[in-house]
Amino acid sequence: MKTVLITGTTSGIGKSTAELLARQGNRIIICGRRNDVLESLKTELSEFTEIFSLKFDVRNLKEVEDAIESLPEEWKNIDVLINNAGNAHGLDPLSAGKTDDWDMMIDGNVKGLLYISKMIIPGMKERNSGHIVNISSVAARQTYANGTVYCATKKAVDVISEGMRLELTEFGIRVTNIQPGAVETEFSLVRFKGDSERAATVYAGYEALKAEDIADAIAYCVNAPKHVTISDMTIYPSAQSEPRTIHRK
Repeated sequence: MKTVLITGTTSGIGKSTAELLARQGNRIIICGRRNDVLESLKTELSEFTEIFSLKFDVRNLKEVEDAIESLPEEWKNIDVLINNAGNAHGLDPLSAGKTDDWDMMIDGNVKGLLYISKMIIPGMKERNSGHIVNISSVAARQTYANGTVYCATKKAVDVISEGMRLELTEFGIRVTNIQPGAVETEFSLVRFKGDSERAATVYAGYEALKAEDIADAIAYCVNAPKHVTISDMTIYPSAQSEPRTIHRK
């Protein structure tokens, strides 16, 4: 049994991953900003295993520090950290981009990942054991117009993952970087500020990946034998040939 901390578990990939790993018998620390959703998920998953919930925003360093430091002693030894929390805001050219959108993406996708990792890594190094899974995107592989800042943040996740691997392998800590293609979650709804009709067009005419598909991949990496590291994994829906090209019916 492993103790797994997952950020961004109130929806999408994070929620599906928490559900799957809980059913596999791991102890799960679920994290997010929506306390009502966290409590509901805690009740649901407690049927399968031990669950602890932490409410905080990864973009806020003080909240991150306070949350991790508040963990009871029996929950402090985290075996697996899954850096799933992230966001996309807006789809505008740089010249028309909103700086608030840029801040939310950089603070959530990059700084938030660094904040939580900095709190967890020292314990893993002391124990000479651990696994960090970072959720990047195929947007890191190919920049697309009007998504420059989002693509840049996900490219940063790739670079951070590589740097982690260089720094942590000698301590027995595995690092996995996962790049999902088009996954039908709340992602586009957030990007388009709640415009459900526009968000729906992103997934029209083909079968997108589901959050459960990425959860399966994460579980595969986490459950691999200790001598095996899945360093990088790119996952497309069958209709997507590269980050910018989706074949629709």
